[in-house]
Amino acid sequence: MMDVLFSFTNCNLLCVMGSIPGIINGQGKQPLFSFGVISDVQYADIPDGKSFLGVPRYYRHSFDVLQRAVEKWNQKKPTFAVNFGDIVDGFCPKDQSLTAVSKIVDEFNTFDGHVYHMIGNHCLYNLPREKLLPLLKIPGCDNLAYYDFAPIPEYRFVVLDAYDISTIGWPMGHPNSLDAINLLNQKNPNTNKNSPNGLVELERRFLMFNGAVGKAQLEWLDHVLQAATTSNQKVVVCCHIPLDPGSSSKEALLWNYDEVMDVIHRYNCVKACIAGHDHEGGHSIDSHGVHHRVLEAALECPPGTDAYGFVDVFHDRLVLNGTDRMKSTSMEFAA
Repeated sequence: MMDVLFSFTNCNLLCVMGSIPGIINGQGKQPLFSFGVISDVQYADIPDGKSFLGVPRYYRHSFDVLQRAVEKWNQKKPTFAVNFGDIVDGFCPKDQSLTAVSKIVDEFNTFDGHVYHMIGNHCLYNLPREKLLPLLKIPGCDNLAYYDFAPIPEYRFVVLDAYDISTIGWPMGHPNSLDAINLLNQKNPNTNKNSPNGLVELERRFLMFNGAVGKAQLEWLDHVLQAATTSNQKVVVCCHIPLDPGSSSKEALLWNYDEVMDVIHRYNCVKACIAGHDHEGGHSIDSHGVHHRVLEAALECPPGTDAYGFVDVFHDRLVLNGTDRMKSTSMEFAA
């Protein structure tokens, strides 16, 4: 067992945890380490339903997908796992929200390693930030949910709070909520702010179920990437909402994805951005050679199918080994 230093920069928290070497890759080379991934479990103890586009959703079966993911991770023994948000569904009865979140968190905790969580819109439909963040053990100050950690000296992971500026999750009258309301009123003339009717091209992202990264978080991100560059670290950015139009539908993008990517593109250290939210999944490489991988949702797995995986991390690439509906993807870094 080697010691690993995890650094939560925004709150100056340090903790030391154990990790284990990665598994052998199919090419015969051993990765530096591996980590498990899953997104959009959106569990609820309710009958199956459909999205507003008519896509089937399997609310109870998603728990089975998570169980199988944890079982597989415990066999493969990745160093850690990342949950990309939306662990419970917005249709979960509100008097069951705490029970449902606790059930999913307890299942994640059966993994023999550390699980890093991030918040999604469905999480915030169920519980406010002050209750949700402690349950998910998300390190943050002032109920903000962005942080970073370094599993080995060569790599740093950055977890963004995609609902920093949002109409959900904040108390009524909170400045971040008021900023979100003002932005939506400017960008989306529809009475239903979750409707993209009449919005054109990339403007279709200005929907209530999305959010934005605030100014202070952008400054923090810039500081972390500058430090990573100085330390010669490669960076993987994790965010519930996608950051590149090529990897996602226009309706599923972060409101200010362009501002976030402007910060990221100032540096050469960011090699990949991984997200959830857009359930179909996707992959793109942007103009600066950064990979964008959106993960397929566990929620939309019919009984008997799965959507989870683990990522092997090398000096020059990430290799996502997907299961069933989660497509395997090799992400080779630009020179």
